[in-house]
Amino acid sequence: MANIQLSEQEILRRQSMAKLRELGIEPYPAPLYPVNASAAGIARDYDPEAGNLTDVCIAGRMMSRRIMGAASFMELQDESGRIQVYVKRDDICPGEDKTMYNTVFKKLLDIGDIVGIRGFAFITQTGQLSIHAKELTVLSKSLKVLPVVKEADGKVHDAVTDPEMRYRRRYVDLIVNPQVKEVFVKRAKIIATMREYFNEAGCLEVETPILQSIPGGATARPFITHHNALDIDLYMRIANELYLKRLIVGGFNGVYEFAKDFRNEGMDKTHNPEFTCMEIYVAYKDYLWMMEFVEKMLEKISLAVNGTTTVEINGNKVDFKAPYRRIPILEAIREYAGVDVAGMGVDELRDTCRKLNVEFEPSMGVGKLIDAIFGEYCEKNFVQPTFVTDYPVEMSPLTKRHRENPALTERFELFVCGKELANAYSELNDPVDQLERFEEQARLKSNGDDEAMFIDYDFVRALEYGMPPTSGLGMGIDRLTMFMTGQTTIQDVLFFPQMKPEQFSRKEEE
Repeated sequence: MANIQLSEQEILRRQSMAKLRELGIEPYPAPLYPVNASAAGIARDYDPEAGNLTDVCIAGRMMSRRIMGAASFMELQDESGRIQVYVKRDDICPGEDKTMYNTVFKKLLDIGDIVGIRGFAFITQTGQLSIHAKELTVLSKSLKVLPVVKEADGKVHDAVTDPEMRYRRRYVDLIVNPQVKEVFVKRAKIIATMREYFNEAGCLEVETPILQSIPGGATARPFITHHNALDIDLYMRIANELYLKRLIVGGFNGVYEFAKDFRNEGMDKTHNPEFTCMEIYVAYKDYLWMMEFVEKMLEKISLAVNGTTTVEINGNKVDFKAPYRRIPILEAIREYAGVDVAGMGVDELRDTCRKLNVEFEPSMGVGKLIDAIFGEYCEKNFVQPTFVTDYPVEMSPLTKRHRENPALTERFELFVCGKELANAYSELNDPVDQLERFEEQARLKSNGDDEAMFIDYDFVRALEYGMPPTSGLGMGIDRLTMFMTGQTTIQDVLFFPQMKPEQFSRKEEE
């Protein structure tokens, strides 16, 4: 501790901690405290006429304090909200010893300390619901000073908005900006609603490996790690698709997983290198069935989370009520870019990109060139939920060929507010075709495309045993949460988003 520089406030709080111990009061006592009430529960259940809630026990963080002689007020914040507490000296110190009030409460407690209060609910003369404290217990001493947030008339006027502080110290953000919790409560409800929807459809929740010898199921740059015991390099999964389809081969008719995936790529307001993706695979279904399944699910989620199918996202009122618009990708490019790219080869697509001022890399093949044009000219137009369908084979190495046009695949992506929310296929179950497409991906990788897929021979072998016709879907939970909660950055729906390491110092401004 000798080399740690402490601020003046940190020194004072440590001195208070020491004085508490001198008085025989442990600032970090044993964890059991008999909480039987919450701020929100008291507000909901208290009936002044009935005079109920005569013995409540609540615990929380002291967020403000007004010393008024022998009687004072403080505001207590727990998980559910805030409530005022009336602290009278002679009530918490009924005997001759007034130390708990005069010294502990008035001098040694600080804003941010966690305390327990036992007492009864009542309405003050000014009409405010409060707890009349009969007993006060120190539960945890705070050695750091909370950022100051000013409130008046029930409104926050100086919320802490600095993203550097909020994302690095989410624990502080949640304390001083309690409304942030609502986003994560809704996130949990989104996942719970999806899980219920899938279970009712007869699907089984499963788990698949995070560490993989071959990073399959998507075109993305993986993270690499090393397994010491096996002395081999492994990859953190970029998708769980190929393992889930192995389970369909094994005889399950429907499987799904909420998976942590990792992609060693760029970061921005909608991308984090670690993210949560839900993937589901259902045997004997196709991508047309999956479109109806998805739009009904999103309608259900929106109603469960927000009580309405209409959500405001980036100033747009987006309606998740089914059904959604459907448009083939080549038709979308014709409509919004004014060109017909159907049947074009690499050279012609590069010329088209030049004419359209679309940037591209020399390593890009047909699929990525078409995707570049689509991304530049089309995506931004899909504000309301829209299924973009029937992608060229070159863009979809794991997708079944279209039943009417073998140059296309039975694939859709769902776009909302110009961003992809879901990707789905009628799954490719022809092992010969699959191997050929893997080999084409390998050629792209050898030409410098470090996001192209590896060849997964074990997956091909699994298909050779026979996989039934199957429809699969992948959906980003982080982005879905952004849409359902009206957030504009992915960092606001992740408790702990990835950031550069902090230049840490114990000497901080208070």
